[in-house]
Amino acid sequence: MIWNQEETLSRKDLEGLQLKRLQAVVNRVYEKVPFYRKQFDQAKLKPSDIKKLSDLKNLPFTIKSDLRDNYPFGMFAVPMEEVVRVHASSGTTGKPTVVGYTRNDITMWSDLMARALSGAGVHAGDVIHNAYGYGLFTGGLGFHYGAERVGATVIPISGGQTQRQIMIMQDFGSTVLCCTPSYALNPAESAKQQGADIRKFKLKVGIFGAEPWSEGMRTEIEKQLNLKALDVYGLSEVIGPGVSCECLEAKFGLHINEDHFLAEVVNPKTLEPVPLGEMGELVFTSLTKEAFPLIRYRTRDLSRLISEPCPCGRTSYRMERITGRTDDMLIIRGVNVFPSQIEHVLMKIEGLEPHYQIIVDRKGTMDELEIQVEVNEKIFSDEMKKLDQLKKKLEYDLKDFLGVSAKITLVEPRTIQRSEGKAKRVIDKRKI
Repeated sequence: MIWNQEETLSRKDLEGLQLKRLQAVVNRVYEKVPFYRKQFDQAKLKPSDIKKLSDLKNLPFTIKSDLRDNYPFGMFAVPMEEVVRVHASSGTTGKPTVVGYTRNDITMWSDLMARALSGAGVHAGDVIHNAYGYGLFTGGLGFHYGAERVGATVIPISGGQTQRQIMIMQDFGSTVLCCTPSYALNPAESAKQQGADIRKFKLKVGIFGAEPWSEGMRTEIEKQLNLKALDVYGLSEVIGPGVSCECLEAKFGLHINEDHFLAEVVNPKTLEPVPLGEMGELVFTSLTKEAFPLIRYRTRDLSRLISEPCPCGRTSYRMERITGRTDDMLIIRGVNVFPSQIEHVLMKIEGLEPHYQIIVDRKGTMDELEIQVEVNEKIFSDEMKKLDQLKKKLEYDLKDFLGVSAKITLVEPRTIQRSEGKAKRVIDKRKI
């Protein structure tokens, strides 16, 4: 379902709106944010130099360390008395990145999440089981406000306590599941252990994001939960969830809310824009955020833009699902490897469970890649010869797909630690 008319603007009208909003936000950050004024001055740029959309490439990039250097509120474009909400990303090192929202920002965010949910077929009368984390993480509240905006009933259950989640899901008649893809399989597995069949629950659609996941993982989730699984994308620095989302009709490519976020794809090495449709690093400029606007923010996420029309009727460009990140890329003996590539291979092999751990170590001067992956009960109880055949097939397929060899360790079902949020797939023991 189309939520509002901005989703179906002609390309000409959309680009006219984007230019108007880009010029306004550039003027505003130059006037209100000392960091941007300094960046523009160093680049010998004035807001008046932005006369057409292609002038965007002349503006400086913003990176995560810029946000940390201006911690906590140095990037805000409004006084604190206008900030009604702050969120922060946990990050893996250093200080968190802090983001702010005005009342208008919250309204806009709610509306964008309503777009995402509507595109997923969600409407008034649905019961949304929201297992994204609440608190400083943007996921829980982002989905919560969007769900209320479309008139659905929200269960703000957050993450963890999987047995309780199953009981609530069943007793409350949840029709929509919202959580990370790695967590989505936990309720299915736990329900089976309790003697319940989650496939017979009322779930019809799941909206999963906050981490890269493969098409194979989608197939596994849909099979185990008996629902349609859709990808959603966002990052707290830009707004949270709601930057883009797949539609139920196509289930291919995430519709970008281009009237609010100007998307670019650049070569991560040269930082030059790539031709439309080519793979590269996603860069976003927020066009309507009041409290915390960002200019050309480098996401580190790898994707490409899809300009072909979508059967759902939305006219915005779509982005292909995230294949990995420039900063979670593993370099193994000179070969670039992304966890999502490994998952792609694992999900194609029958007998493996969708639970795995990637361990990287260095013996002497040589990198070693080990992948621990669970096998299902039937395979694990088979004779050793069959397990050995499965291991050899997996080693061959990974070497063929990745171009680098990996040690495969097949482990018993339910022995790899389960995630209650974003999965920690990689353990890197190297001292690099």
